[in-house]
Amino acid sequence: MTHDLRSRLTGLVLAGGRGTRMGGLDKGLQLLAGEPLALRAAKRIAGQVGCVLISANRHIDEYKRLAAPFHARIVEDASCDFPGPLAGILAGLRATSKELLLCVPCDTPALPDDLAARLVDALDAAQADVAFASTTNAEGHRCPHPVVAVMRTCLADDLAAWLDAGERKVRTWYERHKSVQVHFQDERAFYNANSLHELAELERAFGVEPKRS
Repeated sequence: MTHDLRSRLTGLVLAGGRGTRMGGLDKGLQLLAGEPLALRAAKRIAGQVGCVLISANRHIDEYKRLAAPFHARIVEDASCDFPGPLAGILAGLRATSKELLLCVPCDTPALPDDLAARLVDALDAAQADVAFASTTNAEGHRCPHPVVAVMRTCLADDLAAWLDAGERKVRTWYERHKSVQVHFQDERAFYNANSLHELAELERAFGVEPKRS
């Protein structure tokens, strides 16, 4: 990762959701092998970007402590009703003066070391506005990962208007702009944990036997 590329990029860890499928728990603060998921995600991208933001809407003091080693800032949604990942992305777009924003979900702790470089290369080559990751599953089906993406920060006003109109779907907003998918071979690098069961599976994948209650 070159200094020139890092100078163009801010990283954003999305940890501001309701955690509905985790019973309302704050997903980013759930532990994987003893570390909060959001911390693991931040570590994965910290060396790939110039600075790190964490989108959070609860337990702000805890996230500030988590972010301190990265000199990261916490950004909160403008709305208090948990409108979804696009609201967190908008907060990130508004919080940086850099050209590009790399956004990743907090529950994907093994993202590739070349994630930012490959997404930016594809964005530049296609002169696109958004580049997002995809993989192929065991059945041979393409699996998009729309919130693992690099986008131009000049999209902030358009996204704000989109949200003000009541729209929420990430892929539908991308379709308003020139977007490209970037295929990654290692599906395991994009494994995530939407539920406590999936978090236990990730623990096993990381070689840690989940604790029994």
